[in-house]
Amino acid sequence: TKNEIKIQKNYYKGDKNMGNIVVRRYVDGDETAICEIVKKAVLSENIKDYPKIAIDHLVESHNADLIKRRAKAFHVYVLTDEDKIIGVGMIGPYWDSFTESSFFTIFLDPQYKGTGLGRKIIETLEADEYFTRAERVEIPASITAVEFYRHFGYGFKKEKLGHIVDGEGIYRMEKFPKLSNDNSNRSQYN
Repeated sequence: TKNEIKIQKNYYKGDKNMGNIVVRRYVDGDETAICEIVKKAVLSENIKDYPKIAIDHLVESHNADLIKRRAKAFHVYVLTDEDKIIGVGMIGPYWDSFTESSFFTIFLDPQYKGTGLGRKIIETLEADEYFTRAERVEIPASITAVEFYRHFGYGFKKEKLGHIVDGEGIYRMEKFPKLSNDNSNRSQYN
């Protein structure tokens, strides 16, 4: 359909060819499956880096109502395998800016870790109009995901006081897409 992007590259998990992976825009009713992906990912991956109380708060706050509100304000993409949602990523304006954007709620079912599908989520978000119009894109990243985002040219946001992590343990990362043609200008950071 119009909102689907069939992935041409074959993805593998072990010996299994995952040839029916589709990226598509959010539709009403996806929110429950998205919540389950967030919960599964943070309980599997982020729990290694954050205290249980922080994980519980994240799971509780990423409820169906939040996903629905974000879907009205941002562009939400889901990855599906045989119609089952296995990943999500969102992009929207950074505080209503026309020149800055931000990523939100980027998660992949841990069963698909290492398949290249996390990269596909980022590539999809970086092809979105909110990204292509932006002079700067920010990601509120967990410590769990920092190295993943660095592979795509994101660096730590420089704060006036030198802090790169906030009180919730979130790292503010950013990229300046218009500084290079290939969107991977790593020299923008010290």
